[in-house]
Amino acid sequence: MAQQPYYAPPVPIAYPIPIVGPHFCSPHPVDLVITRKVLTITDGNFVVTDVNGNFMFKVKGSLLTLHGRRVILDAAGNPIVALRRKILSAHNRWQVFRGESSEPRDLIFTAKTSSMIQLKTELDVFLAHNKAQEVCDFKVKGSWLERSCIVYAGESYSIVAQMHKKMSAESVLLGKDKFMVTVYPNIDYAFIVALIVILDEINSSDE
Repeated sequence: MAQQPYYAPPVPIAYPIPIVGPHFCSPHPVDLVITRKVLTITDGNFVVTDVNGNFMFKVKGSLLTLHGRRVILDAAGNPIVALRRKILSAHNRWQVFRGESSEPRDLIFTAKTSSMIQLKTELDVFLAHNKAQEVCDFKVKGSWLERSCIVYAGESYSIVAQMHKKMSAESVLLGKDKFMVTVYPNIDYAFIVALIVILDEINSSDE
């Protein structure tokens, strides 16, 4: 039997950390339910709701697009961020821009795998103002296969969000991969959703 992952208690953050936008920061923990249709590569294969089933985000774009472009839409259908894979990069590198932009001035953050060959998931995240990219602003560690990744603040052990699997007989029968992400208070949950989509892209391309 696989060992159950240890979930550390949240580290309280006293002030909002808006990365995509301040309206995506909550003073309370936010539980997101992410449903990924396993057998489809068409638009909208990612849907994000709250625990009550209220629609929050949808991902637009195909896994097979030439430039690996995905767009995250909010509940009203407005594009909030565009995710673009950087071609010809030694590491698996993604850039995230505001709206549907690809202009350098609209860059929000960059995420890349910590090493070229990975047995476990490890992603370094650099905010746009971190030009040197010597020390990451956030780090993702864990196992994507087991849906047990944890997002840390920088190189610390301060946890800002974590995934946990949500399996059901219905999920298996309908070919859906459903899991939850708990985002701790004052952390931008749209930013966390963008990281989840990047993790899925990286692991799908490695399969």
